Amino acid sequence: MKLNDEGLGNKKIWQDNAVELPLFDRATVCKKTKESPTWLHFGPGNIFRAFIAALQQTLLDTGLSDAGIITAAPNGRDIIDKIYKKHDDLSLLVTMYPDQSTRKKVIASITESLGSQLGTEDWLRLQEVFRAPSLQIVSFTITEKGYKLTGSDGGYLPEVLLDMTAGPAKAQCFMARVTALLYERYQAGAKAVSLLSMDNCSHNGLILQAAIGAIGEAWFKAGHVDKNFVAYLRENVAYPCSMIDKITPRPSENVRDELLAAGFEDMDFVASARGGSYAPFVNAEKTEYLVVEDLFPNGRPPLEKAGVIFTDRETVDRVERMKVCTCLNPLHTALAVFGCLLGYTLIADEMANLQLKKLVEKIGLLEGMKVVTDPGVLNPADFIEECLNQRFPNPAIPDTPQRIACDTSQKVGVRFGETIKAYQAATDLSAAELEYIPLAIAGWCRYLLGIDDAGNSFMVSPDPLLEKLQGYLTGIQLGQAGDIHAALLPILSDVKIFGIDLYEAGLGQKIECYFAELCEGKAAVAKTLTKYTS
Repeated sequence: MKLNDEGLGNKKIWQDNAVELPLFDRATVCKKTKESPTWLHFGPGNIFRAFIAALQQTLLDTGLSDAGIITAAPNGRDIIDKIYKKHDDLSLLVTMYPDQSTRKKVIASITESLGSQLGTEDWLRLQEVFRAPSLQIVSFTITEKGYKLTGSDGGYLPEVLLDMTAGPAKAQCFMARVTALLYERYQAGAKAVSLLSMDNCSHNGLILQAAIGAIGEAWFKAGHVDKNFVAYLRENVAYPCSMIDKITPRPSENVRDELLAAGFEDMDFVASARGGSYAPFVNAEKTEYLVVEDLFPNGRPPLEKAGVIFTDRETVDRVERMKVCTCLNPLHTALAVFGCLLGYTLIADEMANLQLKKLVEKIGLLEGMKVVTDPGVLNPADFIEECLNQRFPNPAIPDTPQRIACDTSQKVGVRFGETIKAYQAATDLSAAELEYIPLAIAGWCRYLLGIDDAGNSFMVSPDPLLEKLQGYLTGIQLGQAGDIHAALLPILSDVKIFGIDLYEAGLGQKIECYFAELCEGKAAVAKTLTKYTS
């Protein structure tokens, strides 16, 4: 079986292998989308193929839409050339259940795949798409880094400054290229459009709006665009906020082997130049949530019919806070750092460790739920129970603590800091009474040493502050008492990391004590976890 348009012609062989096929005429949908595009998506990775494209496929299968999605890579073309083009923009979604059964479905709603570099045929096509009056949505899954214009010092990055000076005709960084495409739309009649970030970061729509607005304003000041373009970006372009949640890890070798044994061809992995890993298939969990601010001035597909929750910005914010500050992300971070220290390579295996399971239960159910934000459209208690008892323990999901541990310095302020601040603000609670969130923070500091619980070195996951943070800890060694206060003071007091000074919150000394215990020697991590979770 070949995953391409020709291969889909023999429907029986796919049906015999229990693979669900699209129920719509793909050629007709591709033609319609080419002529009158409605949805362009930047970020053709796993979450897009497994979730977003699958949502539109549901609408196409049920006759609720007649157009597909065009996707474009924000930077390199690896996934476009080696995955999309090779398979006629088709993808295979493999949903993985806790009993290790799978459900296979061909995703055919993606009708066109492009690069986004200036001076290419793909760029000319993107300009054409942006000029189309029919365009309703430009969506993004580019990770939080994709929106950044500034460095750690707060100043604009050098490449961003060059783009702000050079103008839309010479835009190079991604946010500048998007703004240049919006300038095309402005010049073609200034038709409204929605820019929908679906990245897993707080207030994603506002972050996107700020980046686009800053570039547009700079171009106006430099004389590249008129003031009406800046007004267009503010008044005719909408920036809905959203919360997305679905685990779509790297492709599983077990899934690949299963597909090859069933007769599939060309299921090999492709390593991207940016360190990612892709395959013609995407393996993902069943659980998925997408909550979106209903702000679409040029219309939108009826995605609520596919399970998307449309609401107002305040509700999206409450859902995001529920997930990121209490019910999922803090637990993931705790599992990530302790999992790396204890030698785990799968989150599911960690949940079989009684101490780790108790730790995340206490962080979420005991400490977090006292100040959880209830969004109304989702139930926090049900959400966290699903995470603890179904999602995290799912042995079929090859999600690793090493992946989740990436960029932890950029996450702990929201994942732990917000709960600490909520305790400070509450009249009947005190941040100083917290025990398990401080233990998780101490675990992260111990993780930064790059020495596991057996005393062996391991590769610490990428983090923009890694060199700086590890520099503070150079005097700390396992089994040897060092100046722990001097080492941790610049980390725990850094408001840019945690959103607060943890010493002022009454937690600095407690974290230092936990850290000292975690550093006593080999097996100290396991011993400390047992001591405080039993």
